[in-house]
Amino acid sequence: MAEITAALVKDLREKTGVGMMDCKKALAENDGNLEAAIDWLRAKGISKAAKKAERAAAEGLVAVEVAGAKGAVVELNSETDFVARNADFQKAAHEFAQIALKQADHASLLAAKASSGGTVQEHVTNLIATIGENITLRRSATLAVGNGVVVPYVHGKTGDTGNLGRIGVLVAVESTGDKAALEKIGKNVAMHIAAANPAALSEADIPADRVEREKAVILEQIKEDPKAQGKPQQVLDKMLEGRMRKFYEESVLGKQAFVMNPDQTVDAAIAEAAKAAGAPVKVAGFIRFAVGEGVEKKQDDFAAEVASMTGKS
Repeated sequence: MAEITAALVKDLREKTGVGMMDCKKALAENDGNLEAAIDWLRAKGISKAAKKAERAAAEGLVAVEVAGAKGAVVELNSETDFVARNADFQKAAHEFAQIALKQADHASLLAAKASSGGTVQEHVTNLIATIGENITLRRSATLAVGNGVVVPYVHGKTGDTGNLGRIGVLVAVESTGDKAALEKIGKNVAMHIAAANPAALSEADIPADRVEREKAVILEQIKEDPKAQGKPQQVLDKMLEGRMRKFYEESVLGKQAFVMNPDQTVDAAIAEAAKAAGAPVKVAGFIRFAVGEGVEKKQDDFAAEVASMTGKS
């Protein structure tokens, strides 16, 4: 039996929003396996962990830049939202996104030359010294397309320099059609992605282990569903099929209900909009960064909760 530490309970609680005792029980039932405990809580109907596991837990900005048919997005983190409103911080985020356009990966970005004369990493270090708060250039990504456009979008736009906000999206629209029409399609899809947060471009892009985990959770839910008791296997199989279909509809971009017209899917909206472009249109890829997603945020009252859980004061 693995040791269920307070730190492990804390981690599960922050990923699920579930109470301390339920988290402790979930970990005990799954021999301390965090991912299995998340699935166990979901199966029991105690948690909506899939939606809460990526909640924003750090401050800062996402910056998006596009040049031609290539785009870049970076996330620059700070400890407080106050720093994210600092002009030097915003200027740096904008510059880093511009530099990222010419880099192969994040390591190359950190090693690239910045306007200060040193590397991007050294520029970040200087910001820390100047602003007096921990700052991290956490991640970056680029997206390009051969024929078509790459369209940027930021949600919660802030500052006067560049495309800066809380959520940044890039969408690669592949087509030989009218560029202005493609830009419009891309902008609408990017706004949808910012709001709906799809997990993947297609079913095939969802990792096999993620699909198997979802099936395992659904099978456990069906097993505990009173309406499923005594039903023949073919009925249970149909229940699994229906719930997996819903999983894909919620997770895959093209299958999601389009936020601007929920009566049609994103795929249908793209096909309809392609008429204005005068050529077939395909979303070849997308990137979505939200400030702080997946980053643990300090909980000042955790010690008191642990003391309460253990009976110590």
